[in-house]
Amino acid sequence: MMNMIELDGPRREPRSSPAHSLVVLLHGYGASGEDLIGLADAWRGLLPRTAFVAPNAPERLPFAGAAGYQWFPLTMRDPGEYLRGAAAVAPTLHRFLDSELTRYGLHARRLALAGFSQGTMLALHVGLRRSAGPAAIVAFSGVIAGPERLGAELACRPPVQLIHGEADDVIPVEACQLTREVLAASGISVEWHIRPDLGHGIDAQGLAYAGNFLAEHLSRA
Repeated sequence: MMNMIELDGPRREPRSSPAHSLVVLLHGYGASGEDLIGLADAWRGLLPRTAFVAPNAPERLPFAGAAGYQWFPLTMRDPGEYLRGAAAVAPTLHRFLDSELTRYGLHARRLALAGFSQGTMLALHVGLRRSAGPAAIVAFSGVIAGPERLGAELACRPPVQLIHGEADDVIPVEACQLTREVLAASGISVEWHIRPDLGHGIDAQGLAYAGNFLAEHLSRA
């Protein structure tokens, strides 16, 4: 069963021990933790006492020769599939977050989540349903899964930062607007940035925005 799978992936330990906070990086469909752990290297100067971990999603891609992972299958790429997939893998991710907080001896408020694409769906779905919510969520190039369910299932209101490429042809930029409106309607503080001419990716300015956002909110934790 998926909820019995134990996640793991590459790490960056804090430059100064012990860890003051933890950032969990959630990669996109077909990628791996190695593809996202490099974000830690861009942010460690701002967050020298932060531990970073980028777990590999629990499933390998179901294609011959494919090396990447998926948090859940994408076949139809419709809103119903996003919600079903995020809900199915959520217990596995919740358990991983709890174990990582225990590993570093940290309170839940010293956790932040940063996701890209499919990882953003997970960061928002799980992060907003934790009884002790994270300090912040950074959401690159993604969309909220099951917006109609958020009001009934919302357990916390961490500040959220949305960053999206204007030229994204995988998850169109309109998804950022939808996500922003849903979050704001639920009383969540939302900061958003649309990056001109950027496709489905992360640019240097987006990295800077995210690093500053994490540093601000983790310092308050």
